[in-house]
Amino acid sequence: MNQDRMQGALEAVLFAAGEPLSVAELAQVMQLEKPQVWELLTSLQQCYEAETRGLLLRETAGGWQLVTKPLFYNMLLALTEKKEIKLTNAAMETLAIVAFKQPVTRAEMESIRGVKVDGVLNTLLDLGLVVEAGRKKAVGNPILYATTDKFLTVFGLNSLKELPLVEPTEEDAAAAEAQAEELVQDNNTIKE
Repeated sequence: MNQDRMQGALEAVLFAAGEPLSVAELAQVMQLEKPQVWELLTSLQQCYEAETRGLLLRETAGGWQLVTKPLFYNMLLALTEKKEIKLTNAAMETLAIVAFKQPVTRAEMESIRGVKVDGVLNTLLDLGLVVEAGRKKAVGNPILYATTDKFLTVFGLNSLKELPLVEPTEEDAAAAEAQAEELVQDNNTIKE
C-alpha cells in the first residue's frame, strides 16, 4: 500500500474510532509496525496543521484522536441538540480533589471540602469523569475514587503528569508531621 493510501487508512480508522487510540492499537488494526504508524501520524498531523483544514490530530489520554479545530467551535454549536453539560463549582472542586489526590475516599474529599460530596460525586460518576478505583485498606474498606481517560480527554490532557504541581499547604505539612510522630510512637509502643 502506498504512503498516501496508508495515511488515508489511518485517517479513516481515527475518524471511525471517535476516541483516542494508542500507537499499539493503531498498529494492530492497520497491521503495521509501530515505527510505520508513528511516521504516518507525523505526516497526517502536518497535513492537518494547514490553515484550510477543519480538523487536527491531537495526542490525548495516551492515544491519538481526530478533533475539530477550536476555530470552528461556534459554527459547530449549531449542529448539536444536546446541551453542553456545565459543571458546578462544587463539582469542579470535587473533581480537582480527585485529580490531585487520587486515589481518594469520599470521606477524604469531604474532609478537604468541608461538606458532603454524595450528590456531586454521583454526578461525576454518571458523567464518566470519575470511577471507583478499588478499596482502601482501612477500617470499613472505603471505596477509592480516581479520574478516567474521559477526564483526560475532556480537559485536553495526555496524562495526569500534565496537571500543574500543587504546593503543599501548612495543613498538609502539619498532617504529615503528625502522621510521622504517630508512626514513631507506634514503633516505641511495639518495642516496649
